[in-house]
This record gives sequence, C-alpha cells and structure tokens, in this order.
Amino acid sequence: MSKTDSKMNTVEWNQLSWRKIQKAVWKLQKRIYRAYVNGDVLKGRRLQKTLIKSYYNRLLCVRKVTQDNQGKKTAGVDRVKSLTPKQRFQLANDLKLGDKSQPIRRVRIPKPGKNEKRPLGIPVMRDRAAQALVLAALEPEWESLFEANSYGFRPGRSAHDAIEAIFNQIKYKPKFVLDADIAKCFDRINHHQLLSKLNTFPKLRRQIRAWLKADICDFEKHQRTPNHQGTPQGGVISPLLSNIALHGMENRIKQVKGASLIRYADDFVILHENLDTLKVCQNIVSDWLSHYDLELKPSKTKVVHTLNQLEKNQPGFDFLGFNIRQYQVGKYQSGKNGHGKLLGFKTLIRPSDDSVRRHYNKISETIESLKAPPQEKIISELNPIIRGWCNYYKTVCSTETYSKLGYLTHLRLRRWAKRRHPNKSKYWVGDKYWTTIGGDKWVFGKEYKGDKITLERHTKTAIARHVKVKGHKTPYDGDTIYWAKRKGSHPELKPSIAKLLKKQNGKCNWCNFNFHDGDVIEKDHITPKQAGGNNIKDNLQLLHKHCHDAKTQSDLKVIKLYLAQKEGEKTQKWFNNLDWEWVNDIPTLLKVGTQKEPGNRGAQ
Repeated sequence: MSKTDSKMNTVEWNQLSWRKIQKAVWKLQKRIYRAYVNGDVLKGRRLQKTLIKSYYNRLLCVRKVTQDNQGKKTAGVDRVKSLTPKQRFQLANDLKLGDKSQPIRRVRIPKPGKNEKRPLGIPVMRDRAAQALVLAALEPEWESLFEANSYGFRPGRSAHDAIEAIFNQIKYKPKFVLDADIAKCFDRINHHQLLSKLNTFPKLRRQIRAWLKADICDFEKHQRTPNHQGTPQGGVISPLLSNIALHGMENRIKQVKGASLIRYADDFVILHENLDTLKVCQNIVSDWLSHYDLELKPSKTKVVHTLNQLEKNQPGFDFLGFNIRQYQVGKYQSGKNGHGKLLGFKTLIRPSDDSVRRHYNKISETIESLKAPPQEKIISELNPIIRGWCNYYKTVCSTETYSKLGYLTHLRLRRWAKRRHPNKSKYWVGDKYWTTIGGDKWVFGKEYKGDKITLERHTKTAIARHVKVKGHKTPYDGDTIYWAKRKGSHPELKPSIAKLLKKQNGKCNWCNFNFHDGDVIEKDHITPKQAGGNNIKDNLQLLHKHCHDAKTQSDLKVIKLYLAQKEGEKTQKWFNNLDWEWVNDIPTLLKVGTQKEPGNRGAQ
C-alpha cells in the first residue's frame, strides 16, 4: 500500500477505484486507533509513518482538499483555487512532509449577528493536502485519548450531543452553571506547550511547527507579519490542534467532587450544585489556561443558575444557539397507584432569542434583495435557509418558535407580494402566489416546469429527540452498525436523505462502502431523468460525491441509448402512419410521366 502504483498515473482521475483506496486507508486508521487504545505506542507510531507515506492516502487527501472540501475555491497566497486531474496526480506524487511551509493568507469573514470579523488563515493548496495527510494519521491516535465530554470538531460528534449532555446533568437536580468562553483561543495558543503535549515523532513535529510558525500575509493591509502564537483558523489541521491544546481541562475539573465540564471547541460550561465550589472551579480553569497563554473572556463569562435562584426572571443561559432554563412546576403530584413523586421543576431547552432574531433577519434580507425576480427564485433561496435552521433546532422544544417564525415569514411574503401588485386586491394577490395543498390554503408556491414547488414551512418540521453519543465512542472503533444508525438519525439531515440512509444501511450504493463523517453525500436518480426516470423514492439513492461523478459518466451511455431508441420509435411510428395507398398508383404515375405531349420536354 505504501508503494506507488505506477499504473494509476495512466488512469483518469474519476476512474480511480476510490472504494479500494478508502477501504485501505480506513483499515489502517482503525489499526492505529487500536494500537493506542492497547497502549502500544511503538506500533502506533510505525503505522502512522506507513499511512503518511501511503500513496492511497495521498490520493485521498488531495481529493478531499481539491474536490470535497466546501472551502476548496478559496485561494492561498499563490492564488491557486482549483487543480486539473493531471495536477492532482502530480500533487499526490510529490506530496511529502518536510520542515518548511508557505505563508498563509489572512481572510476576514463576518461573525453571525455581530459587527466583528473572524480572521482566517488560508494555506496554499499543497500545504492543505499535507495537513490532511497528517490529520489522517494523528486523529485516530487522539480519538483514543480525548475526553468523553469534548464535542467540538470531532468525527461523529455534534453540538446536539453537547446540549444533550447538559440536559443529562441537570434533569434530576438544578445546578449553578459557569458559562465561559476563551478569549481568542485559536489566535493565542502557546506553540511550545502545544508541541510538547503533541509528543509525536521528530519529522512530524518539525512539519507541524513550520505550519504554526508560518508568516501571515494580509493582502488588504499589504503587510506580512511573523506568527508567534495560535493555530490560524482555516487550516485543515487547526481544529485538531486546538482540541489537543484544550485536552485535559475536563479531567482537571473532575478532580473537584461533583463538578462536570462540557466543552464544544473553545466554548464550555461547568456545572455544580454549590456556588462556592463553582467559583473554585473557575479559578482552577483560569490557572490551567494560563499555561497555554489563554484566559477567560470576561464579557462572556458569567455564573447563572438553571432554576433562576440568583436573580428574578433570570433567563437561564445560552449555549451553542440554544437557551437552557428550568422552571418550578410544583412540589408534588399523585401517581396511579396512590404513590406520589416529587416534581419541583422542569427543564426547557429551545432556540435562543439571538438565534431566532438572526434567522428572521436573514429571511427578511433575502426577501428584500429579491424584489424583482420571479416567485420560484425566492422559494429556491429561502428553502435552504429555513430547512437548515429548523433541522438544527428540531431536537428541542421549538414548536412555539416555529409557529411564530412561520407567521412572521408569511407576513413578510404578503408585503413582498403586495408591493409587486399595488393596484390589485389582496384576494387577487393571494390567489396568484399562494396555493392549496390538502387542507392548507396558504402554501406559498406555484407550478414550475410541470412540478409544484412550495416554500418550506417552519411548522412542518417534526420535533425528534436526539440521542447523545455513547461515552468515548468514535468512528475509528470499527462499530459500523452503531455509526450507520447514528448517521441516518443526524438532526441536520433532510428527512428524505435520512430515510435513504436508513434504507441503504449507511452505505453508498455505488461502492458499497460506509459513509463516514466528513464524506460529501449526494442524491442520485438510479434511472436518470433524461432516460425516463422520475423523482419517486424507489428511483433515488445516496452516493459519495466521487461515486456520483463516476455514475454520471456511465449514465451518459444509458441516456444516449435511450434517446436513440426513442428517436427510432418516433421514426418507426412516423413510418407506420404513412399513407401507403399511393404505392399502388406508382405504375400509373410512371406511365403518365413518359407520355409525349405537346410542350412536354420528354417529346422533344
């Protein structure tokens, strides 16, 4: 596997056996994980070196950064945004680790709901591929070491797992909460302390050090500055390095009896039923962070109580876009058998007010920017916004919020429609832009190209409870059945895709290989629509992006054959519908045509 297959250089990029490549890389990653779980560090190091040298892994990493990654079109300092298949092969052949790095490009993106901008550091394409190479080798090792309540930027874990962990901590007893945030965590991590904790073999350590020390080029300010601290956001390996730097904080807090820490990247909460003990935990965390040149952000660090004991009408606390709060509901309730149970309080988790406000503002701004385009355009722009937001919050108590947002969106669309037809009545406008589906008379939609397209409605999203990931479970443990089921029940998946995932048992129908975290999944028509296929569920399947590309190539032959057959049937039908009575008159017509009459050129 580690030897270069010379035959692959003559094969088209899309015709590579990606199933074989993925399977070989994944098998080696699972061996690395098992080696570190068993405490065999020497074996783990040896397998990591094999994986870094592997040609299969180099091909896979190049594909991830040049095709699968959503930010693949963002250029580094070399201005390269994309590569041809020939250039991808060349990059995979030349990819290796060293002790140097190209400068990173400073890009600033706006933070949601704020006037601030988040600085990103974009490496060049070659460094991105090399970082993906290192990430593939280091991630299985650290997945065997990371703490159970660390959920950010880890495979198989999400913000919903962190919220469910908080619910499990407070569902039996209200607690005090230290809601904390680390000030500029990615930009201030101490390089020396991080490399010491990384504790890997020298060659890999030198390469990671070069990436951390890479100069920052700011094209907007026309300056190049050295980098002495931090792991710039935007790099492929930066999330893993930040998790490594913060690893150990939970275990330190667990030394305080009854305290628990739940962390998502640089946001975390500490829970304890005693206020004084919680303040001790805050001092412990501040001291622990100081070893990495980090500190808590005062404006975002506060102590609250889940049951509003600190101050009247305390609104709980916000975490990852959710508002978590507990209410008193009584002291005692009788049971069926005469026995009673103590209630006392109930826990309510719902979308935060700030998140609701940002979502509605985005809907309003989108509608405002589409005053002139047709109705189908506004539906196509709003549907991903509404669907994505509702799927994120469908695991909590969001019914009332959905109803409120649905009403506000309806009012906003009524203003949009009325503005387009100021001289028409509201009844005429309603009949033009709204239709009836089932018993619902106010569905924003229309007929378009033979199909009825409608706007996604907030209230149509069903509430489904999320099940938290088990303890230290990780995709590298080889429990494919467990992770296939979780993949199909991820809250941010569209219901149609979730159903197909369950139907396919979490596998791609083209390569028959399991979908893993980070894989780009696309919906495909088994029989192409150009070849007579339709949109029914039995004609749909899920494929990897690269498998979808390969199937599309094979579909071209099917489409050509179908069109040729259809054209042949059309010609045959035309031929069969001809009036053949004129054939009997051919001898007469020939005879008439040979008569020698005056003025006929044939008589001359």
